[in-house]
Amino acid sequence: MSRDRPAPEPPQPLSPLIDAHTHLDACGASDASSVRQMVDRAADVGVERVVTVADDLDAAKFAVDAANWDPRVYAAVAIHPTRANVLGDANKAEIERLAGDPRVVAVGETGLDFYWPGKLDGCATVAEQTAGFRWHIDLAKRLGKTLMIHNREADRALLQVLREEGAPETVIFHCFSSDAEMARECIDAGYVLSFSGTVSFKNAKALREAAPLVPADQLIVETDAPFLTPHPFRGAPNEPYCLPYTVRALAELRGESPTELAIASTATAERVFGLRSVRS
Repeated sequence: MSRDRPAPEPPQPLSPLIDAHTHLDACGASDASSVRQMVDRAADVGVERVVTVADDLDAAKFAVDAANWDPRVYAAVAIHPTRANVLGDANKAEIERLAGDPRVVAVGETGLDFYWPGKLDGCATVAEQTAGFRWHIDLAKRLGKTLMIHNREADRALLQVLREEGAPETVIFHCFSSDAEMARECIDAGYVLSFSGTVSFKNAKALREAAPLVPADQLIVETDAPFLTPHPFRGAPNEPYCLPYTVRALAELRGESPTELAIASTATAERVFGLRSVRS
């Protein structure tokens, strides 16, 4: 992402939509007013609700605050796998406390990232990531909440840990970026696949072959903003209001109407996050 590129123009409205994974704080929101403005921009184009997701402890605290500031916002809290080396007893206790908030609809993003170890200073080792992932799986099961997974170059290891630990009732693979074989395994296991702007990238051949395979009741959509801005705005700042661009690209790939996909993905998101049972 480059701040040198201008933000995309708002897309033509498409509704109903739920941005199943975004980072409002990383997009620039810092208080109730800026959260409201960001969500207002999204609502203007049909993105009526968002799930803002944590990757560290400060982001987890912000996510819970944001979800309590605005009824259109929900939260997911966890420690990102690359930061799993901070998961001492005190931080585990704080994440567990935050995850118990009624506005938190998922434990995430957690999982495994085999790309960054050895490249990123201070990155958690594979062993530390695996231990952290196992802890988050247990937390999701104890709280009865959806598990939201980050997966980078770790397909086999992730599936193995889920088998060993026993997956929670609902598992989401955020920003699904794997191939058709992995998609089929996830579908057969009952997992939900979330698609971001990467599905619009012409060079994402394996992902674009996988996307049409996913049943509507196992598919949701996200921005992962401020990252992964969809084509033709790749590299520009992303925000929840950009979601219709991704949905239209995904609908074309699947041979569906954008409106049909919006309705179906929203129904799935409502179910997997339990949004109708979350208090306003």
